[in-house]
Amino acid sequence: MKKLLHIDTSGALASIAFSQDEQCVLEKTNDRLQDHAAWIHSAIQEASTACGITLKELDGISVTIGPGSYTGLRVGLSTAKGFCYALQKPLLTIPTLELMASVIPCSTEQLICPMIDARRMEVYTALYDAALKEIQPAHALILEPNSFETVLQKQSVLFCGNGAIKFKEICTHTNAKFSAIVATANNQIPLALRKFMNKDFADLAYANPLYVKEFYTPASSSY
Repeated sequence: MKKLLHIDTSGALASIAFSQDEQCVLEKTNDRLQDHAAWIHSAIQEASTACGITLKELDGISVTIGPGSYTGLRVGLSTAKGFCYALQKPLLTIPTLELMASVIPCSTEQLICPMIDARRMEVYTALYDAALKEIQPAHALILEPNSFETVLQKQSVLFCGNGAIKFKEICTHTNAKFSAIVATANNQIPLALRKFMNKDFADLAYANPLYVKEFYTPASSSY
């Protein structure tokens, strides 16, 4: 019976969750980005007490590593690493875009394109197939009406995340579909469990947030 703590502070909505095997035992959220650092430790302690899972009982801790809010990513990863170091527990790192894609129901013929708002018309994005195989790695992109045109000519793409809201306003392609489903820490459970069972642990000394800084030029935005 695996007991895990899951942390996601990569965006405006922060969340933590305790799980036992595949089940979420308790989840807490915070929608004030500027308060994530002050909120997270008390939220974890309160949730631990409420659900009856002590930190010492944990088998591991999972955390989203980005891309996302620079400050939020540092808050989440430093918290997870601190607990892992103090408790001698393994660290499981979850790419934020993969987490977002994992909650989107789609057909085998569709691709999933999670998007994180990076201000103005910029987003952090990636492409996955229905089995969560990475088709395009995480990168920064300046959105234009013809972004993803090459892919959209071949198949349907489901866009999700707060960055997709901006793309929906300018994209008119009939193969572009949009989902409003939002991922939180409890959705990390299957991804974290898979990593735990495969002993795919991050190195506490070298685990860093995934900052995506270099933006694709408009000329290269039509895949």
